Amino acid sequence: MWAADRTALTDLELGSRRRILDVGCGTGEFTRVLAEEVGEGARLVGVDADSSLLSVARERWTAGDLSVPASFLRGDATRLPFGDGAFDLVVCQALLANLPDPAPVVREFVRVSSALVAAVEPDNVAVAVSSTVEAEETLELRVREAYIDGVGTDVAIGDRVEKLFADAELSDVRVRRYLHEKRVEPPYSAGALESAARKASGAGLADHARELRRALGSEGYDDLRGRWRRMGRSVVDQMRAGEYERVEIVPFYVTVGRL
Repeated sequence: MWAADRTALTDLELGSRRRILDVGCGTGEFTRVLAEEVGEGARLVGVDADSSLLSVARERWTAGDLSVPASFLRGDATRLPFGDGAFDLVVCQALLANLPDPAPVVREFVRVSSALVAAVEPDNVAVAVSSTVEAEETLELRVREAYIDGVGTDVAIGDRVEKLFADAELSDVRVRRYLHEKRVEPPYSAGALESAARKASGAGLADHARELRRALGSEGYDDLRGRWRRMGRSVVDQMRAGEYERVEIVPFYVTVGRL
């Protein structure tokens, strides 16, 4: 996500941070970005509730070429296993959007920070998709709307994190907008080919079947899945001909507050 431009991370003051906590770190992708930007003597800790993701994070860190020390611990974002003021930066990426009630988590961030709190969160309502398969744009929008109706969390929280930070009594709150572009074009990567195959089989949609059924009902979901699979087969056909192109732009908001 941060391969092209990291200007939106400026207010995290990574060059001067020494003790950094990445909450909801998953496999450590964002932790690695942070490590590439910190100064000498910094140390990172990643926390996640999923032990299997943490195992991947540890393996990748050990196999990587970063000199910055990091540890990955299992923990609950609402009850972080650290003392007050243990870090000078507490940050998350795409965590608050997946929580039914993010406010207690922000307050916990404030508790364990001595300086800065930051969140990188999307506005999934404002996602824009263009594709050489005409049906893909329409179906992506339909799926996104149904998922948002059925998921039960605020997946468009991006530009509302500022209010959460203000409510948690953080000061000097700053917000930067970052547009994350995902582009698929020839030559196709292995990941792009796998994604197309999952569309054609309906597997990608099935990952969110619970939320979609909640919004659409069983018949509505089955109809949507059928149309989704037909669209996926068109994607595969265009890939075989070397003609498929797709661009998705996801707005993210980087919000930083100071204690």
